[in-house]
Amino acid sequence: MSLTVRVVSPDKIVWDSDAEEVILPSTTGQLGILTGHAPLLSALDIGVMRVRPGKDWIPIALMGGFAEVENDEVTILVNGAEQGEMIDKEAAREAFSQAQERLNQVETSDNRQEKIQATQAFKRARARFQAAGGMV
Repeated sequence: MSLTVRVVSPDKIVWDSDAEEVILPSTTGQLGILTGHAPLLSALDIGVMRVRPGKDWIPIALMGGFAEVENDEVTILVNGAEQGEMIDKEAAREAFSQAQERLNQVETSDNRQEKIQATQAFKRARARFQAAGGMV
């Protein structure tokens, strides 16, 4: 028996297939889902979801959203998502470095909004880089 996993963003369906296991970046930490999981609704943070349709894991960068688990169906509604294999690793590495520099620059700033924006940009860049296979 397997899970039916759907990842839906506003502009496309990123993943719609069966899987043996899913690991989600919830707002409270990593959340593992196997068949027979209890019903669940969880907020998702910006991070990397890992799905295992067979023996290999497939990374998908998620840009925050919600996940619902019920009757071996995992529905993930997100603000944005990209499969790791679709992300240019070098471009993601460069974006990550730039986001890290910007975050370091605003760390001492008193502008709270600027800090929040830099932190969110850093999380998005890190998720994309990790999903592309980069080590952070």
